[in-house]
Amino acid sequence: MKITFEHAGVLPVTHYGGTERIIYWLMKGLVEAGHEVNLISIPESAAVKNIGVNLIIRKNEDWRFDIPKNTDLVHTFYTPKISDFPHLVTIQGNGVPGEKFIKNTVFVSMNHAENHGAQSFVYNALDLAEYPYVKKNSKAWKQFLFLAKASWKIKNLSHCVESCRSARKHLQIAGGRWWGLSRFIHSHGMVDQVVKNKLMDQCDALLFPVRWHEPFGIAIIEAMARGLPVIGSPYGSLPELINPNVGVITKNYVELLEVISREENIFDANKIRSYVEENFSHTLMTKNYLKYYDKVLKGEAININVPVTKFGDRADSALLNF
Repeated sequence: MKITFEHAGVLPVTHYGGTERIIYWLMKGLVEAGHEVNLISIPESAAVKNIGVNLIIRKNEDWRFDIPKNTDLVHTFYTPKISDFPHLVTIQGNGVPGEKFIKNTVFVSMNHAENHGAQSFVYNALDLAEYPYVKKNSKAWKQFLFLAKASWKIKNLSHCVESCRSARKHLQIAGGRWWGLSRFIHSHGMVDQVVKNKLMDQCDALLFPVRWHEPFGIAIIEAMARGLPVIGSPYGSLPELINPNVGVITKNYVELLEVISREENIFDANKIRSYVEENFSHTLMTKNYLKYYDKVLKGEAININVPVTKFGDRADSALLNF
């Protein structure tokens, strides 16, 4: 099969970029599965050739004129109008109230799909080669990680800071800056993959008590890939991803503080890593997308109705209770 992607920025990314990482790992998985993959992008994305992807440099103002004529399917991560080729869209974020998507749209969790009146979803996944794992037996419960856009209130850095200070536990913040003063809070700003892995090595759990309808949360499986349990909230995809063997769902600040204040790590890091290997590898993600590609190529719509965002307000504008 010949699949064409389009991305206006540089791939692969070295710092922040959740959607960009998924595109890159999916393209890699498709090449490994024996498919021909094209990427329409800019010259700075030349490194994709290293994983066997054909780079097509944009020649036209409208990139759709650069799609090779022998393309079997076009896969985009937003919704341009494409009529000349079978087309599948992945949406990583939440739409605005009432926003409509094409029927051949894939969401990134069951809850994400339901929030848009759809049925089709594929979980995001990792190239686990980028998350090397050394078996862990430590029962320490002193160092916690915040890995998200710190300035975005819905990611709830404030409760993470407050709970760690109250419990006198250390919090490592990656993804932005915290400007307060505390010997327990350590801010690292935006980090690359090397620094991110080092921080995960020194931490005992990820704090992810988001206050919005989280579509997926790549940081969750990143942390789990390194053997870290995840302490989250009951919103969006989190109850799908976090079970009692790999973390805790906390419903409010009191419960969050109670978990952080524990004396011992009760989780088995090796089982957490195995959970990610079994459920969130880029190979499995690729297989699941190929099933939807097959449907699209057969002329079948992958959702029953046109997906429409169900939220009454923007999902990222109102803080959910915590």
